[in-house]
Amino acid sequence: MSDAAALPGQPRGLVVSGPATARAVNVLAPNPSAMTLDGTNTWLLSEPGSDLAVVVDPGPLDETHLRHVIETAEKLGKRVALTLLTHGHPDHAEGAGLFAELTGTAVRALDPALRLGDEGLGAGEVVSVGGLEVRVVPTPGHTSDSLSFHLPADRAVLTGDTILGRGTTMVAHPDGRLGDYLDSLRRLRSLTVDDGVHTVLPGHGPVLEDAQGAVEFYLAHRASRLAQVETAVENGHRTPSEVVAHVYADVDRSLWPAAELSVRAQLEYLKGRGLV
Repeated sequence: MSDAAALPGQPRGLVVSGPATARAVNVLAPNPSAMTLDGTNTWLLSEPGSDLAVVVDPGPLDETHLRHVIETAEKLGKRVALTLLTHGHPDHAEGAGLFAELTGTAVRALDPALRLGDEGLGAGEVVSVGGLEVRVVPTPGHTSDSLSFHLPADRAVLTGDTILGRGTTMVAHPDGRLGDYLDSLRRLRSLTVDDGVHTVLPGHGPVLEDAQGAVEFYLAHRASRLAQVETAVENGHRTPSEVVAHVYADVDRSLWPAAELSVRAQLEYLKGRGLV
């Protein structure tokens, strides 16, 4: 979920509904909103030449969309063999149960409550389907169960809501924890430096071709917001709602309730480090 519109200095990407890399096709869900941007990106992954596919984040409980994902796979000569979830928010995962019924696939996720089948997902695990290699990267922070999926052959990473194609990501108290989120951004930065990842395939918004630039932008944005919150508290804005009105004055007021959850996470982070 996004907490802001596009920001100055943010890497720009291309909205894709179709092939994004050699192994990734986006099927955009019809659920656009201020929080979901253009809608949820459902990713269809497959090794070239294979007839098997992996779907990441079937999206909302919308049977038309779910059947469209299956039809897209069939047009490409693929059969959906497995479903993966980046995290459990409804705009990514609510349709997973019906999708599993329609495809006869297992659903694998970090949260046991989201799984359909016996297998979960663990840090560093490699999921192999039809020659496709997907590496599981734990990226908690947006939610406690957030995962990213590294496609080494495409030098790409599917980031769910950890990095979006436009705007910035909600870290909403109490499930969202800012310290974990910053650690996750640094983990993704390591992928760009050590593993040559250059493409971000986000859960919402356009594909980004400068992965390192996107991570650096996110880290800088978080540092800036934290400094603003810290200054607001020093200037007497004590409650989360007061801090929101001061710090998020440039954000549409309809997003202030969500921003307050983000501020609560920021205050918890700052208090835990004795900074406020």
